[in-house]
Amino acid sequence: MAVHLKTLLRPVYEHVCPVPPVAGAVSAVRRRAAAVLGDWNVSAEIVEDALLVVSELVTNAIIHARPPAVLRLSWVPGDGAPTLRIEVSDAGAELSSGWCPAGIDPDEHGRGETIVHALATRHGIHVHLGGVTRWADLVPGQQL
Repeated sequence: MAVHLKTLLRPVYEHVCPVPPVAGAVSAVRRRAAAVLGDWNVSAEIVEDALLVVSELVTNAIIHARPPAVLRLSWVPGDGAPTLRIEVSDAGAELSSGWCPAGIDPDEHGRGETIVHALATRHGIHVHLGGVTRWADLVPGQQL
């Protein structure tokens, strides 16, 4: 009997949060994510990493993409290694490469992707008709 991968990866918990394209959105979304992860009893081992990944992916969507953006958290405890998936979907790139919005110091930005790659067990980008989804999976004990 064959087992379908989708069946194995179906999230037990899922939370969707719109990301408003306004100042202060990153901290507000981060606080909301922290509350959700607390409600789900996600291990402290990955909560801080997860909140940093949320901050980086949400910041990227606000600075470099067209609204609307949405954060989706999915938690699959499972019998094996539990997995937290963090996804931020947006309407696609708005700005040309190398351009930095007014008020953003380019020396203070540009490290988000490196941070996400360092903290995530798996990560990627999915380009689709409605825009772009950047995702990262965190698994306790398996960060690189």
